[in-house]
Amino acid sequence: MLQVTTLKIKKRSGSGRQRISGFRCEPGIADPGNRRRPSSNTRLVAILKMGNQLRRRIIKVGFIGLGNVGAKLAGTLLRNQVELVVHDLDADKVRPFVDAGAGDADSPLELVRQVDTLITCLPSPEISARVMEDEENGALNGFSAGKIWLEMSTTDTAEVRRLGSRVIELGGRAADCPVSGGCHRAETGNIAILAGCDRTTFDAVLPLLTVLGREILHTGELGSASTLKVCTNYLATANLVSVCEALTVSKAAGIDLATAYHGIRISSGNSFVHETEGQVILNGSRNINFTMDLVLKDVGLFQQIADRGGVELELSPLLLDIFRDGQARFGPREWSPNIIRRLEEATGLSITAEGFPDEIVDSEDEAGGAEVKLVAR
Repeated sequence: MLQVTTLKIKKRSGSGRQRISGFRCEPGIADPGNRRRPSSNTRLVAILKMGNQLRRRIIKVGFIGLGNVGAKLAGTLLRNQVELVVHDLDADKVRPFVDAGAGDADSPLELVRQVDTLITCLPSPEISARVMEDEENGALNGFSAGKIWLEMSTTDTAEVRRLGSRVIELGGRAADCPVSGGCHRAETGNIAILAGCDRTTFDAVLPLLTVLGREILHTGELGSASTLKVCTNYLATANLVSVCEALTVSKAAGIDLATAYHGIRISSGNSFVHETEGQVILNGSRNINFTMDLVLKDVGLFQQIADRGGVELELSPLLLDIFRDGQARFGPREWSPNIIRRLEEATGLSITAEGFPDEIVDSEDEAGGAEVKLVAR
């Protein structure tokens, strides 16, 4: 039997609720200078407890990729007084970080030369490869012994292992550390982090990961975290489609949609997706800051893993067909919850109701970073 235990590291308290833009994330702009800044007497307790260890091991952090999720993760580091250098092709995304005290670099190569740990958070495996391997300005050209690469993008398992092996050959360390739980939890430092790497590397980066997130799980070797991440995104997508169908059938059967929502919420059919995406569906905003092209990327990565393992699937190909159709009808940058429009158009029903928010809120204060350990009994 396995028992889950956690080692809690308390972080600073926040000051209450804040409205944010979504739960799954795509590139966007965040302002680290104005979002959930602590008062002058609230400093990260994790750094007070583990500060000497953190400053010995992680002197300076570089962050490449200031999209919506990346900006929130980088903002958490800056808010909690971790020395930070950032890079993004969009100068408008860099500017608020520089204004809030971060350094900036003109290229991945310039950035990695300045830091001990490089974090990348990028939209696709192809972009990650370009950032790392560009012949003139790629980050790998600046790697040397002792430097660490944390790949926090949702990416391909085989690709992160390939790039990670190149980092290791140069004397560095590598870990894939994708996050899960939503933009609202990334912004407040309450996100979950999956970490794939050897145990020695995990121990070295754990102090930094406990600043970035709440629950930190060591998943095994390099690449294992990326596999689990696309599995969770696949499950979220399957759940989204089923939520759309359940709400549409409820409306067709004459059930009040607010009643339907809360009936599902208190029942065995409830889920994280229902409580988040279900609400913005009913509001009509459908704005979860995650788009149909990104769904196709993530479910496609999941399908590739299944194909490599010789696992013949039934549901995954169907989900890909559904979202290919949605993308063809509504565009690749349409919000993913608007996949319900296929059902609305087919039935003539409007799946909306009063009293639901247009965006998701993390009502919990920034809390303790924790390693989740599985202990055999």
